[in-house]
Amino acid sequence: MRVFLALVTKELIGFLRSWGLVAVVLYSFTLDIYITGKGIEMQAKNIAIGYVDETGGGMSKKILSRLHAPEFQKPVPFMSTKELSKSIYDREIMVGLIFESDFEKNLEKRDRASVDILLDSIAATQSFQALQYLQNILFDYSKTDFPVELKIHKLFNQNANTSEFMAMAEMLSVITLLGVVLTAVVFVREKENGTWDIMLLMPIDPRLIILAKSFSQVLVIMGGVTIATGIVLFGVFDITINGSIAAFFLLSFFYAFTSAGIGLFVAAVSKNMLQVAQLSILIMMPLIFLSGAWTPIHAMHPLLQDLSLLSPLRYYIEGSESIFFRGTGFFDLWNYFAGVIILGSVLYFYGFRKIGRLF
Repeated sequence: MRVFLALVTKELIGFLRSWGLVAVVLYSFTLDIYITGKGIEMQAKNIAIGYVDETGGGMSKKILSRLHAPEFQKPVPFMSTKELSKSIYDREIMVGLIFESDFEKNLEKRDRASVDILLDSIAATQSFQALQYLQNILFDYSKTDFPVELKIHKLFNQNANTSEFMAMAEMLSVITLLGVVLTAVVFVREKENGTWDIMLLMPIDPRLIILAKSFSQVLVIMGGVTIATGIVLFGVFDITINGSIAAFFLLSFFYAFTSAGIGLFVAAVSKNMLQVAQLSILIMMPLIFLSGAWTPIHAMHPLLQDLSLLSPLRYYIEGSESIFFRGTGFFDLWNYFAGVIILGSVLYFYGFRKIGRLF
């Protein structure tokens, strides 16, 4: 145990002396998560909107008065449909409304009043959310008796704030990528510095060396998780955790070993840092895609849904979201722990065996 702790301490000191790696880790667990949470907006906000009003009445003005910040910019009037269409083509506005001359008359007569809506649907998510807002506004002014009263209850994220979800998903992806890269770096750096043979001559069990080096990077990742959770998630985004923080850190600890196992495999087949970067991206991109961090699992092709069961990041993301947002009890998280531990054990054991053949 004393030798093991000495090796872990040596690796941690070596990491702290590498200012470049320290800067990358601090940036990834702070500014990167902050920029993702604040910068990636899935909701319709600050939408540029224009209109052509041929009615000359007050009803169209009442509808336009409902289009205000933060969802919409101030509506811009156009003289013709041609000018409005050109403005959308030139990406000056995203949404265009056309009120025909008989719109108000048909609305008063309960006839089939219509509003033409032009959408720039390149930004599909925002444009169709804007369409949903417009439909709700127009529905308020219709006189149709609708026999059903809709009551919507938003669960787990009552304000429908996408920044909380994006910040959480980015942090979990950062843990994945850095867990692989940092573990691979501590071995490949020995090859690049020419100290690999010296390490092989050390009178220490090679298995202890591999375990100590990988464990030291797990500790670095857990330090980053602590910083990201305390400063960014709780401090900046004011995310409320409804479950057990101890369960989250325990799940993160097991998942860090999973990433370390992939890192051991990358280190075994890489000769330099460039190959580490290339292989890490090649391996991690499919895992992240299949995890549900970018696309909901249920929206994937059935074959990809089945393949996602092999991504340990899926269980980590679903487990972490259940802890933070749903407040799932510790014993009800057993399936997420099982997924991370089983897949993590397989990956770590394979990576351990793979790099162990080099000793």
